Amino acid sequence: MQPAGRRSVVDVALNGDAAGAGAVPSRTKMLDRLRLGDALFHHLTRTAAVGVLILLSGVIISLIYGSLPALRAFGFNFLIEERWNPVTEKFGALAPIYGTIVTAFLAMLIAVPIGLLISVFLTELCPLWLRRPIGVAIELLAGIPSIIYGIWGLFVFAPFLQETLQPFLIAVFGQIPGLSLLFAGPPYGIGILTAALILAIMVLPFITSISREVFESVPTVLKEAAYGVGCTTWEVVRYVVLPFTRVGVIGGIMLGLGRALGETMAVTFVIGNAHRISASILAPGTTISATIANEFTEAVGDLYTSSLIALGLILFAITFVVLAIARYLLLRIQRRLG
Repeated sequence: MQPAGRRSVVDVALNGDAAGAGAVPSRTKMLDRLRLGDALFHHLTRTAAVGVLILLSGVIISLIYGSLPALRAFGFNFLIEERWNPVTEKFGALAPIYGTIVTAFLAMLIAVPIGLLISVFLTELCPLWLRRPIGVAIELLAGIPSIIYGIWGLFVFAPFLQETLQPFLIAVFGQIPGLSLLFAGPPYGIGILTAALILAIMVLPFITSISREVFESVPTVLKEAAYGVGCTTWEVVRYVVLPFTRVGVIGGIMLGLGRALGETMAVTFVIGNAHRISASILAPGTTISATIANEFTEAVGDLYTSSLIALGLILFAITFVVLAIARYLLLRIQRRLG
């Protein structure tokens, strides 16, 4: 005879089995719900990835299809012909290609050293009270619309260069063989050099911000060990920080280069929009994006429109080649590092 209030072992076991049997369906429903959510998430992400490929393919096909009339009419000469005459419908892309490459090269030549020096100062030398204001100022430069840079460059920066820097360059290098061609001509104010300087200001925040982030990711113990054996700040940056962060630094430089190659409005304001090739970087010129922005709304005739679309295809190809080279360099660096 068992005391009152106690349950038999058999009753407890039976009730437990009943509870377990009731829990199995609910657990099964929960697992089914989780599987359904995972399947939906998988299909959603795959659709997004495939959608990007479809969009990119559509852009490439549209550019190729739109540029076919110009490529058929001019053939390979379209790439090596300088003349651009809408009246006679004789078009050549050499001058815009030249202007695009030269302005981007000069911009990176100016922006990369300055951006890396700013990043080193902010991470290694800058006092804490000054670090945030400088960082915010650099980030604000990245948020300024390109048309504001163009207006400022045309009405403020170009006249300043016309009165100060350009006469100085002509006076200093005008009598040196070789360099006299590079800095020849009257000081127009606008021109390839002005466009390159504007581009350098525009890509500087991207290079600086990314370089600063990767510099801050260097383990402190590595830098302290270098300082402990007597290295100077320059030696720590050269032999510790830069080798550790070279992949991220190259990525930031390539991001800035992509911005410089495709910039439109700021360059359109200050480059001069002249379809000719000059050895002087002080002379007016043009770029692919500036040519398209200036003339697409005025293009009359299928051949004129097709030539502008062909310029867009060439710009796409240049950007693709630059990014492919960057990826190749990054892979080589990663393989070397193991």
